[in-house]
Amino acid sequence: MAVIPARFSSTRLPGKPLADIHGRPMIEHVYRRASEARALSRVIVATDDLRVFEAVRAFGGEVVMTSPDHRTGSERVAEVAAQLADALIVNVQGDEPTLAPAMIDDAVQACLDDPSLVMSTVRYRITDPAEIASPAVVKVVTDLRGRALYFTRAAVPFLRDPGTPVTWYKHVGLYVYRRDFLLAFAALPPTPLELSESLEQLRALEHGYAIMTVESRHEALGVDTPDDLERVRRLLATPATS
Repeated sequence: MAVIPARFSSTRLPGKPLADIHGRPMIEHVYRRASEARALSRVIVATDDLRVFEAVRAFGGEVVMTSPDHRTGSERVAEVAAQLADALIVNVQGDEPTLAPAMIDDAVQACLDDPSLVMSTVRYRITDPAEIASPAVVKVVTDLRGRALYFTRAAVPFLRDPGTPVTWYKHVGLYVYRRDFLLAFAALPPTPLELSESLEQLRALEHGYAIMTVESRHEALGVDTPDDLERVRRLLATPATS
């Protein structure tokens, strides 16, 4: 099952979950895309705001109220997961209205294929040079098996020799956790690199847990700023993606 953490407050885009995208709130686009994943039997929105709660109820989605004190989305997801018996919990970010359902299926399959994994996520190749340099775009570098070595807002790997073949990967904020691991992970204190980069997944790496990354051919455009919102509106206005 999947939980979509949806916090109303946002420094750069207040009220982000309810941002209008062609007559529907952003959270509805995310919910409907997640619901199309074959690996999921249930999708729940977890919020701390009555306005988001009522908006989800209005379009027929399942929603629960959670504590306003959570520091990260994973902590909010963990509050819901604590009341569930599902072995795998998918954290779908509430600001990914273009997320491909296949990304969820692929990330879930990684954990099904390898029982030793406690966590998986998604990456895809960056083709726009501007994204490599942008701190708004989270990059991930992996080992030869695809397990994450580091997540960063910096342009990593550094290209010292222009003739060296290098591929940059963008991280998609979608996570699959084993339930027991999620509950333990959410209870861990924030770590130095997590706080420095403002990336919660670094908490897992700093505590020595492996994160498998699955390469996807799909691209997802997250919404962090008003410009991002306009890009998504243009994208979802086209027949191929509406």
